[in-house]
Amino acid sequence: MAFGDLKTEKGVNELNKFLEDKSYISGFQPSQADVDALNQLAKAPSSNQPHALRWYNHIKSFSGDDLKKFGASPLKAGTTTTAPAADDDDDVDLFGSDDEEDAEAAKIREERLAAYAAKKSKKPELIAKSSVVLDVKPWDDETDMKEMEKLVRSIEMDGLVWGASKLVPVGYGINKLQIMSVVEDAKVSIDELTEKIQDFEDFVQSVDVAAFNKI
Repeated sequence: MAFGDLKTEKGVNELNKFLEDKSYISGFQPSQADVDALNQLAKAPSSNQPHALRWYNHIKSFSGDDLKKFGASPLKAGTTTTAPAADDDDDVDLFGSDDEEDAEAAKIREERLAAYAAKKSKKPELIAKSSVVLDVKPWDDETDMKEMEKLVRSIEMDGLVWGASKLVPVGYGINKLQIMSVVEDAKVSIDELTEKIQDFEDFVQSVDVAAFNKI
């Protein structure tokens, strides 16, 4: 993570802004990134950079052996540990204890996890749909095709939407009704829909699936 030149006021200000809602440079525990950033500082952050100062003192509290446990190298020898003097001796202690830092890190982690869970829960669930074209065949050329289509479209099911239709010649003056539909896979069974259409037995001889495509 680049913050510019951390030996300059601008670089430390960028670091302070980055650490506003974070305890570490990367992840949820000290790492080499924290050591590298701290080693680049010319001096401890000022009281006007409270987030960077909090992080600075927290990282400085780890011994070399502690940092090795996290896979990080020890801090450079001679790195300053002196923070700028406070304007008022009665000001709030910006250093705090390790317990306070651990509690703060845990709080931040919990807040970020909660925010992620809330965001994920608001994400709309993907609804699986299919486009289905049905061929509805009449008994003969005397079948009232307009009435047959009217009966087919009268079928209502949750998750079913009827689309365009047309009459397709099949021979001997007989036409079949070819009708499109969009169905929600979890709600509509094509077999059940076919059976409902075939219940109009005075008009319908058979029903076939002409095309089936996932949307």
